[in-house]
Amino acid sequence: MSEENKKDYSADSIQALEGMEHVRMRPSMYIGDVGVRGLHHLVYEVVDNSIDEALAGHCDTITVTILEGNGIRVRDNGRGIPVGIHKKEGVSALEVVMTKIGAGGKFDKDSYKVSGGLHGVGVSCVNALSIKLIARVHKDGKIYQQEYSQGKPLYDVKVVGETDWTGTEVEFFPDPEIFELLEYNYDTLATRMRELAFLNKGITITLIDEREKDEKGEVKKEVFHSTRGLAEFVEYLDGTRERLISSVISMEGEKNGIPVEVAMVYNTSYSENIHSYVNNINTHEGGTHLSGFRRGLTHTLKKYADESGLLDKLKFDIAGDDFREGLTAIVSVKVQEPQFEGQTKTKLGNREVTSAVSQSVSEMLSSYLEENPNDAKAIVQKVILAAQARHAAKKAREMVQRKNPMGGMGLPGKLADCASKDASASELYLVEGDSAGGTAKQGRDRHFQAIMPLRGKILNVEKAMQHKIFENEEIKNIYTALGVRIGTEEDSKALNMEKLRYHKVIIMCDADVDGSHIQTLILTFFFRYMKEMIENGYIYIATPPLYQVKKGKQSAYAWDDDERDELIKKLKGNGSESSVHVQRYKGLGEMNAEQLWETTMSPDNRTLRQVTIDSATESDRIFSMLMGDEVPPRREFIEQNAKYANIDA
Repeated sequence: MSEENKKDYSADSIQALEGMEHVRMRPSMYIGDVGVRGLHHLVYEVVDNSIDEALAGHCDTITVTILEGNGIRVRDNGRGIPVGIHKKEGVSALEVVMTKIGAGGKFDKDSYKVSGGLHGVGVSCVNALSIKLIARVHKDGKIYQQEYSQGKPLYDVKVVGETDWTGTEVEFFPDPEIFELLEYNYDTLATRMRELAFLNKGITITLIDEREKDEKGEVKKEVFHSTRGLAEFVEYLDGTRERLISSVISMEGEKNGIPVEVAMVYNTSYSENIHSYVNNINTHEGGTHLSGFRRGLTHTLKKYADESGLLDKLKFDIAGDDFREGLTAIVSVKVQEPQFEGQTKTKLGNREVTSAVSQSVSEMLSSYLEENPNDAKAIVQKVILAAQARHAAKKAREMVQRKNPMGGMGLPGKLADCASKDASASELYLVEGDSAGGTAKQGRDRHFQAIMPLRGKILNVEKAMQHKIFENEEIKNIYTALGVRIGTEEDSKALNMEKLRYHKVIIMCDADVDGSHIQTLILTFFFRYMKEMIENGYIYIATPPLYQVKKGKQSAYAWDDDERDELIKKLKGNGSESSVHVQRYKGLGEMNAEQLWETTMSPDNRTLRQVTIDSATESDRIFSMLMGDEVPPRREFIEQNAKYANIDA
């Protein structure tokens, strides 16, 4: 791209593709859904425009502010959206960008080499789904402004003041007609801003929350900036794991015209964590860039291991995933015209990317292994151990999937199955302890609810080798009850869900510290070994009540302290002094079958929390921190998030 083209970012660089009435009718087609995810997606769309300015070399500072009333302001120091009259549309280019879906410099290849976001769906979509949006452009010493409601301009672009900086400011309030809820989650936005700072080193992203002030009246604020990019990202993700090699292996460069950035490190754990990105979008279904990474890694390490003579005594072949045990890696590519496939359109399909990444990884690893012989030896020894463990795990897995003499899987004896054979209508409750399991069996609706009690705390899979996991009785029972099959030649953890017997798996534990621990152990197992179950939306958490409030024959349940206080006030009535009786449920076993059904299991009354993965990288970091060996970060996390700190003191 010539320098003149870079500079000549004017009204004519903006192309309008189609009208935007459809966005309000079918918002989910554009932003995924109208729940929590879609609400936050609006922010990412606006921020992505600023990131594109940064990728093009015109912006290095972005500020995202959550306003009181759950509005959002995104400000950057880029060139400012063009405000001149657009020849084809006859109005300001700013209005075209804001009101025509698909309008944007992204579609003019001379303006941006690559861009993130939903490929130009962008800010006009946000505008269509906002009750109010104000766009301000600081350019040529003037502030240009236009205001909109539900995507329609309220007046022509006008000059509203003078300025001494250049950039764009977009302030918007999501439309309550569209969204189920309107409250922004600070941590969700912080996770994405941190990720963007790591993926685009050198950019400073500030997140401010004006809704929350401390005793001094100061707002909550975090600044994200990375000088080393992906190498720092890997260090952040692996902060609570024990390192196997001395330093992070990383590279960045261009191969066949495709910018490739890779960072990786080996640790002593047994899990593989590879996260891949295309134009800053997390491709959690993988794709050609991930295939390229795996090919480059396997080929280079196998060649080194063969030549080192360390594999001579091994009696069986090493497989691809042996090279990835204990590996944390991030692969990020920038592709001018990405093609996405897969269920959620997050799998990269561009074939040319495979060899670009594969070559980059091979070159990076070859030189690292030559220059660091001690680390190279440690990696190969880890690979050999992984191969031996995989061999043992294969036998253990076959035991999990053994057939009974009658044909078909032998269901666990502890499972009280449901009558329905329709997986989409069936639910499996994983219940803490035999006594609560017994109550749940009595209280359930046998037609569609199955119960399986779990004895004690299940194995912490974060610290166990694969064959130990498949040998564990409770985990074997979960696999068998679900009817899933595990492991293929290429991927020993791959899950085959064709014969899945339940589309709702509900974790039901006591509302106390032990219950939370068991819940986390079960979730860790699903995240590491059955992630597909979470991704398909099949995993839920039951929420039993914390209190029963009684007065005479009247009684009601409360799920938190505020609700309890409200009920006490209500039952006391007009200042009546008789002390209302409050029972704190410490365990499921304290409820009888009827109470458990009424509060926690009846589809008419219960509250189920669906387990989702908003950010695979952040989930990976939190599980390794919660279930690993490092105590201080875990204590800090629990202190910040604990619900039960005072209850069980």
